[in-house]
Amino acid sequence: MAKKKPVVTNAMRLLKAAKIAYEEIEYETDEVGSDFGVHIAALCGIDPAISFKTLVARGDKTGIMVVCVPVAEEADLKKLAAASGNKKVEMIHVKELLALTGYIRGGVSPIGMKKKYPTYVNSTAEGYDKIVVSGGVCGVSLMLTPSDLQRATGCEFEDIIKI
Repeated sequence: MAKKKPVVTNAMRLLKAAKIAYEEIEYETDEVGSDFGVHIAALCGIDPAISFKTLVARGDKTGIMVVCVPVAEEADLKKLAAASGNKKVEMIHVKELLALTGYIRGGVSPIGMKKKYPTYVNSTAEGYDKIVVSGGVCGVSLMLTPSDLQRATGCEFEDIIKI
């Protein structure tokens, strides 16, 4: 039987280069849908509150931004607009993902995008020792501290989820 080749993503390379510790979590799935993140968290035995999905939005003044919210939650675009200095924010169309980020749906990591975009992570992340984000491909997640995510992305922690 052939030995499985280890997965190394751009996000992992950047974390390693910055000497930022992370834990790799691999999973198998062929599902990408509206509850994809919740499904993956359950599959991996991870509390959905510490598992963050990565979304990409566009502000009317500041342009593209990265948004990380817990997988069971929904981003509040009005709160995001206020936090980012925009009047209006909308989610980008999925067909724009690859060109803007270098990642495909189901594997968008806030770390290692094609360009460094302003990044907003919901403030609940600061209450946990470690959080989980996508590793940059479908099938890999990364667990790291919120402060290490901030070091890697320059993110701001804001209240950006719907209540």
